[in-house]
Amino acid sequence: MAPSLEDPTLAPALDHVILPKKEVNGDNKFQYTPGRTVVERHDNYAYEDLLPSFPDIHWDPLEEIPYEDRGLRGDPKFRNLLRDATDVFDYTPKIGTEIHGVNLAKLDEAQKDDLARLVAVRGVVFFRDQKDLDIDAQRELGRHFGRLHKHATTSVPRKQGLEDVHVVYSGDNSGDQRALFTPSFLWHSDVTYEVQPPSYTMLKVLTGPPRGGGGDTLWTSQYAAYDALSSHMQTYLKGLTAIHSADMQASDSRALGRPVRREPVTTEHPLIRTNPVTGWNSLFFNPGFVTKIVGIPKTESDAIIKYLTDVIATTQEMHARFQWNKDDLAIWDNRTTVSKDAVLNSGRL
Repeated sequence: MAPSLEDPTLAPALDHVILPKKEVNGDNKFQYTPGRTVVERHDNYAYEDLLPSFPDIHWDPLEEIPYEDRGLRGDPKFRNLLRDATDVFDYTPKIGTEIHGVNLAKLDEAQKDDLARLVAVRGVVFFRDQKDLDIDAQRELGRHFGRLHKHATTSVPRKQGLEDVHVVYSGDNSGDQRALFTPSFLWHSDVTYEVQPPSYTMLKVLTGPPRGGGGDTLWTSQYAAYDALSSHMQTYLKGLTAIHSADMQASDSRALGRPVRREPVTTEHPLIRTNPVTGWNSLFFNPGFVTKIVGIPKTESDAIIKYLTDVIATTQEMHARFQWNKDDLAIWDNRTTVSKDAVLNSGRL
């Protein structure tokens, strides 16, 4: 029985407790300090040609093009992709799969199609130690799935001819995003304001925080987000569209004195979409770019935006978290997932 207020058997109070001193021999061989992981410094950075730049060039508006998802050609049992695998496991029942033993630089056509299908099913797929997949090989793999996207405002590599590569970089002087954004706002899928948002996205880490140093990435399944809604809410949202806008990205770039390589667009997309590979419904909502729900009062629109943001940001069973190591790669379905950094400012890069 739990102690009551009158329980007389409570231990007497002590002013202080002196613990015996434990003798420790030798140095701290791991150089371990709780909460602080040793950061690798790069005096001679191996990827100078891939450091971020903001070239002052200008592109025409994007137009919709015919598209056939390569996942439709994939084997439903993924036998081609997995024939060389040494291990495969899911992160959660809802989202995320990791595959070992597969060299992405050596995939044949059938394996690439299986990969597209698996990504469409699982949302995001992870591969470790892809050191053979350099930037040119990664771009070649990406082209198998469709035309590569060129971002209008974010950084591209210094090396010319790589304008279809988006550089994710954080250095000593990188800003603290907590001054600008709430954590839930930073959940996003990429460039959903485009008339034809990307189907698949790949990210490879060349260098990054050491184990325990921060820099993890989270993904959320928008299949699972749709399933989490009541049947009444599902039916209601199927009849609605949302406005996705690039205006904030463009204005932020101009405020920093950076060029906008393509004028910002505002596009209307359905709130519920059906994935062409799986046939499953998913939420298509982006806290970072959705500005309003069309055809309903602003108060109602704001309430729906807040509600859907909460579903995505707080329903942990639909999340997968990945801890990066050098040369790891993730590929995800940009139509059915949203993602974010696990921390806004780790202070350790």
